[in-house]
Amino acid sequence: MKKLFLYSAFIGATAFTACTKLDVKVESEYVKENFPTTPDGFVAVAGPIYSMLATGYAIDYWRLQELSTDEAIIPARDGNYDDGGQYRFLHLHTYTKDHPTVRSVWQWGYGGINACNRVYKVFQDAPNSDSKPAAMAEIRAMRALYYFFMMDLYGNIPLMDKFNTAELPRQASRAEIFAFIEKELKEVLPLLTATTGQLTYSRPTKWLAFAILQKMYLNAEVYISKSMYNESVAMADSIMAGKKYSLASDYMTLFAPDNGPQITETIFAIPYDANVIEGCQFARFGLHTGLQSKYQLPFRPSIAMSTISSFYQKFNLPNDIRNNTWLAGKQFNFDGTPIYITTTNKGLDDTYNGADPGATIKWQLEFSPELPLKKVETMDVGNDELGKARGVRSIKYYPDKNTHPSTRNSNNDVPVFRLADVMMMKAEAILRGATATAVAGEIQTADVLVNKIRTRVKAPVVTNVTLDELLEERAREFAWEAWRRNDMIRFGKYEGAWGFKTNAETFRRIYPIPATEITLNGNLTQNTGY
Repeated sequence: MKKLFLYSAFIGATAFTACTKLDVKVESEYVKENFPTTPDGFVAVAGPIYSMLATGYAIDYWRLQELSTDEAIIPARDGNYDDGGQYRFLHLHTYTKDHPTVRSVWQWGYGGINACNRVYKVFQDAPNSDSKPAAMAEIRAMRALYYFFMMDLYGNIPLMDKFNTAELPRQASRAEIFAFIEKELKEVLPLLTATTGQLTYSRPTKWLAFAILQKMYLNAEVYISKSMYNESVAMADSIMAGKKYSLASDYMTLFAPDNGPQITETIFAIPYDANVIEGCQFARFGLHTGLQSKYQLPFRPSIAMSTISSFYQKFNLPNDIRNNTWLAGKQFNFDGTPIYITTTNKGLDDTYNGADPGATIKWQLEFSPELPLKKVETMDVGNDELGKARGVRSIKYYPDKNTHPSTRNSNNDVPVFRLADVMMMKAEAILRGATATAVAGEIQTADVLVNKIRTRVKAPVVTNVTLDELLEERAREFAWEAWRRNDMIRFGKYEGAWGFKTNAETFRRIYPIPATEITLNGNLTQNTGY
């Protein structure tokens, strides 16, 4: 089992509530005889931090980062998948302080931060041992990661670095949170391991700390109105000079159901297991029922999620392997035979007004990139067979035939940071004014770095790549990896029009603080515009 060691404390892991639920009496279950003192003991106690991360990352967190962009959409289909309009509101940029996913992700993020604070207190109280300093550093690094996610989404957020305090947390500015994350990561870097592979997969290492800092510095103009592109390049060089990671030769292996510690490109991933570590459901939400047999899926997909035409059109480079991560047009089985849907004339097209609406027909499944609306007010494409097949489908997280049949959770790990991103971020920082630096004797210009990515996927190389072209390349390379919102904001594209979205309000670059949190904590002030 590729991740058996990871969540040794996953079963029975404690769930932690949002940052305003501070009135619960907590009594430690640890006494002198059972405080952690060994590496395995510390990992076991830290289990809730990682289990919390897995439960929310690939669904709700992912939706805030992707459904609000041009990369992913869940339209209604004759009322199905409308779910109170929550997906429509993300796409249209009409989300409010009462949006359920905005609220659930806040609770997820602060649940993880509370878990970090609780575990850190346990580690503080544990007897001194050779393993203790590194274990405490790992918890601080994980807390910094959670804070990075929350700062990116919500801007000015509560800063909590202690567990079970009597006072309601105060709201810190985005600049204060930025400084806190930076300070924490710099302080723990000397204590974090440089070891990669099975023993540290999906746990914080020096390389994860460098990657978080690189991403923060690249976005520093957004976060703190300060240019830090040379600092971002320095973090990239720290990772690449370590020579611990290399680009995977086969792009598709990065996202396959059997991916894991053997992938040399992944710096940090969320490990998922269909039976134990739940939360990866890309095949459930994104595939069509007509594909169930082809991919040997033990469940019926829900047909809900796809991309929009203008985003799919970016996958137009000759011979680019990444083009194969999408299903568009007429669909065939692996042996070349057509995939047919048995229906009726009316079932295929509910606008049919011919002589025999009930006649049985066989229609070859065909995914159309366009999403014409039958009900504009509810972003509804209809639920006849044509409506069900509206939208190009992603198989980037390749469909897992070992998905759990009832929970529909799959085994694909979801990468958060990988070497390709480190290289692309460095290229962008250089295009924005940073100095091109050398690693292992190679002067790494933006073209050199982008062409390493392109060569891996057999796409044509670039010459004098521009910032706009680099954003297009990031779209192709990191589609559905929860970075599109971050990218669009940094490039000033988040206010643009795509799909059915025309709202250009700039305050929507950060999400509102959930109304429930402001009610519970009088120290919180709502973000501007909400």
